[in-house]
Amino acid sequence: MLFGVLDSVPARTGAAVPRDLDVLLLRRAATLTSHAGQIAFPGGRLEESDDGPIAGAIREAQEETGVEPDGIEALGTLPPMPVQASNHLVTPVPAWWTRPSEVAAVDHDESVDVFRVPVADLLDPANRANTQHTWENRTYRSPAFTVGSRVVWGFTALVLSRMFDELGWAEAWNAERIVEPDSLSR
Repeated sequence: MLFGVLDSVPARTGAAVPRDLDVLLLRRAATLTSHAGQIAFPGGRLEESDDGPIAGAIREAQEETGVEPDGIEALGTLPPMPVQASNHLVTPVPAWWTRPSEVAAVDHDESVDVFRVPVADLLDPANRANTQHTWENRTYRSPAFTVGSRVVWGFTALVLSRMFDELGWAEAWNAERIVEPDSLSR
């Protein structure tokens, strides 16, 4: 979860969260077997050479987006969260982008788009919603964010929503608003 300062968006004075605070996201390739086409944080599985979740997260971010690792300051880890759809246990690693570098989708077999989203846009009540879908005969409702034509949902939206709530940044929004996710592929 790489947060930074978006250079092309001016800061909004007096706001709880500056307009130029952003988060790096990517769209996963539609050909992947799990979470295909979804908007996500850079990330992936730990390798034996990784010295824990932080090293693994930074390595994955570099492999997927081309971000320069020496411009990233990891802020620690959040408690591991289960992802039922893919049967993974994910340890989110929030980090600060101390020196932003150029980013792009590096391996198109994994991701097809890399972009930065202002956190203030995610917090805007007009951009908050829920998704609702049925999987294995159960109906799930979970947080979502609409950003332009993109819908951030699933694990990524859940982590962002919880983080915003815990930090006291979330504003009241219409939890009855339902949006269709970009993809229900797994």
